Amino acid sequence: MNYRQAIDYILSFADWERAPAQAFAAVNFDLRRVQSLLARLGNPHLGRRTIHVAGSKGKGSVAAMIASILQAAGHRTGLYTSPHLHDVRERIVVDGQPIGQDEFARLTEVLGPHVAAENEDGHFGQLTTFELLTALALLYFQDRDTQWQVLEVGMGGRLDATSVVDEKAVCVITPISLEHTTVLGDTVEKIATEKAAILRPGTTVVMAPQPYPEAAAVIRGRAAELGAPLLDVGGTYPVQRLGWELTGQSFRLAGPGCSRQLWLPLLGAHQLENAATAVATIDALREGGVAVSDESIGEGLSGLSWPGRLEVLGDRPLIVVDGAHNGHSARRLRQALRDYFAFGCAVLVMGVSGDKTIGSMAEELAPLTHLLIATRSQHPRAAEPEAVAAAFAAQGVTSETCPTVATALDRAHALAGPDDLICVVGSLFVVAEAREQVLGLSVTASQSDRMVP
Repeated sequence: MNYRQAIDYILSFADWERAPAQAFAAVNFDLRRVQSLLARLGNPHLGRRTIHVAGSKGKGSVAAMIASILQAAGHRTGLYTSPHLHDVRERIVVDGQPIGQDEFARLTEVLGPHVAAENEDGHFGQLTTFELLTALALLYFQDRDTQWQVLEVGMGGRLDATSVVDEKAVCVITPISLEHTTVLGDTVEKIATEKAAILRPGTTVVMAPQPYPEAAAVIRGRAAELGAPLLDVGGTYPVQRLGWELTGQSFRLAGPGCSRQLWLPLLGAHQLENAATAVATIDALREGGVAVSDESIGEGLSGLSWPGRLEVLGDRPLIVVDGAHNGHSARRLRQALRDYFAFGCAVLVMGVSGDKTIGSMAEELAPLTHLLIATRSQHPRAAEPEAVAAAFAAQGVTSETCPTVATALDRAHALAGPDDLICVVGSLFVVAEAREQVLGLSVTASQSDRMVP
């Protein structure tokens, strides 16, 4: 089996990431089939220490920061995240390097017979694309003899494939807000309950600053039920921005008995909160005897590569891309653009997935701009541009539509002056296509590969 065949095989299964929003339902998720598959594979998820990260926003950034710090400290570390920008292999990383095409194909071939046996058995339903990718990641971490695995929850927590791991060193909950309401529930409390289900008895919980008190209450309550020590980052790790440039920002992070001055190659106050959450997680590990020096914390954060998040792609006009995809993250993006950049007019290029709350994003971003160019990525879950345009038009914003990200960027350039801002926002699929267009990236992955979010 070669890499192309491996991708085709993985995509031949039910892929709820690419399906319309209504295809999501709890009935489609059953951890028992993932547990059964892993048992057939020899339980590759065991034998290394695990950090499990759930939340609505920032969970990928926090996971990447934690993994980068552990790597800087000399611990062989696997990182599993989703979605990806340009290549599905970005999801499965060891010590900062994505899995190679040959390894991806070889491990997919290892998976094959066991997947067939599990699906033929069929007691717990049929395996999905995400579940196969999760199993492949765990196999790869075992193959590379990693000491640590940092696992980002794909969606929710209670029924997510990454929740097959029971023994965890730390559980991390990043900010929770309304998302995937057709699956996770229509209130913040319901969503927080799904995400807090990753907690385990006695395992330290690191809780990032929460935008909604009701989410924090759910997390605290669940931790108390399980006798799990809870570290409240917002109340314990105050952070102060010191200075910034287009490539990143310096900040001071206080903590129990210490104060650190650090550099982060990401912009936005929300990323400083993410960094505080990552450092708090590392401090919790150090309390448990894990060797990580202060120098490794600084090296891990400063050496982080995490594109597509408030990333500056060009100047005159300023071009910024960000994967904000719900009302809360749109609010943080609006605040960050005003706090970190100077510009005349703002032209938004926006495309989102069909299951996102477009109206709440329009409410948050409308005060920023006089003009929206609505578009869509090539992803099958993308919302029609007309729906995005209508949401902004309802907020009094002049709106246009373009059928592709490339044509939308061309239109934005035609309208923006040298002192203006072009902000590409919405799904990471739109951000990826914008990066390829602006940076002239040569994407080696095939179209179907890139469409695995």
